[in-house]
Amino acid sequence: MNRQRQRPRLHISHGPKKKVEYEQPPNLGCLSPDLQPCSPPTFCHESESGATNEKFIHVGKYVVHQVSSSQDTCTAVDIASGDEYKCKVLPLSTYRQALSPYLATDGHPHVVGIWEIVLDQTHAYVFFQRGFGDLHSYVREKKRLRQGEARELARQVVDAVHHCHESGLVLRDLKLRKFVFKNPERTELRLDGLEDAIVLDENDVTADILTDKYGCPAYVSPEILCARAGGYSGKRADLWSLGVMIYTMLVGRYPFHDRDPVVLFGKIRRGAYKIPDAVPARARCLIKNLLCRDPQERLSAEEALDHPWFSRSLLNEPPNRPSHFVKDASLDQMVPRYNCPTSGAYPSVAHSTIDEDSCDLPNFLL
Repeated sequence: MNRQRQRPRLHISHGPKKKVEYEQPPNLGCLSPDLQPCSPPTFCHESESGATNEKFIHVGKYVVHQVSSSQDTCTAVDIASGDEYKCKVLPLSTYRQALSPYLATDGHPHVVGIWEIVLDQTHAYVFFQRGFGDLHSYVREKKRLRQGEARELARQVVDAVHHCHESGLVLRDLKLRKFVFKNPERTELRLDGLEDAIVLDENDVTADILTDKYGCPAYVSPEILCARAGGYSGKRADLWSLGVMIYTMLVGRYPFHDRDPVVLFGKIRRGAYKIPDAVPARARCLIKNLLCRDPQERLSAEEALDHPWFSRSLLNEPPNRPSHFVKDASLDQMVPRYNCPTSGAYPSVAHSTIDEDSCDLPNFLL
């Protein structure tokens, strides 16, 4: 089954030889899409000492906000249209390597694509279309998603993963937060972050075999935790994370949860989870075929797209869900807010703070 899309032509332009600092107008406030073209930008010059504390710079047709040496992702606005974009600032010498996952998957409607690249003497400014909130926050807001909505969004997620795998990418850190909405109505998704992805060598049959322990604790697969000799399949590990995502969208909590990280990882190793009875039978079947302890028994992304839950019409949902389908009042099993952990530290063992920002698994637990 060929779902490959034709890649659009990427526009790369060369900006001015020297960056021009942009002075914030008095009434501009924070950067927003409401910046009007009738208010042309005014430019300032550096002081005699060479120091400047301005927060805006002019890059091509964009005004970029808050660029600093410690921040490689910021916001930008098209001066003419007022449209807002996300901008990544990368060293000129390494930007092609950093963008290789984006270039490998460009052209798919459910995977982020590069909008434009502007080069100067030292940096590459890479512009992406803005999103309208991420899937993690949406599920937390809704508590859980009804079957029809969950199925449509999950189909887009699986389609994106399938395209990445077909393009030779292992996503590694696959989770709800990596998907953002393309429209304000929040009906269309795209995979928005490929920084953690690995581009496989198509000529190396063993390229998919990984050995590093990397991933979000709630989504990590058993084979990563068990540290099996010879490594593990990166694509198969992605499919486990995909099963966790679909479960969480339908149930409103992670399939594996505990206040103690040691117990949490023990449950993942054993594959100890329970699907509530209120989850439709076809969705239960798909989840079980993705959350298999044996990686070889998991469905591929292409097989998941052809699963009856996606390919057949939905059965009628019961008008009222059983009360136990909602979170247990005795435990905070809801999809947690992602609180940034302190540098070099594992998140608090309280389940409510297990988040989607932590990717490096603690060595003492593995």
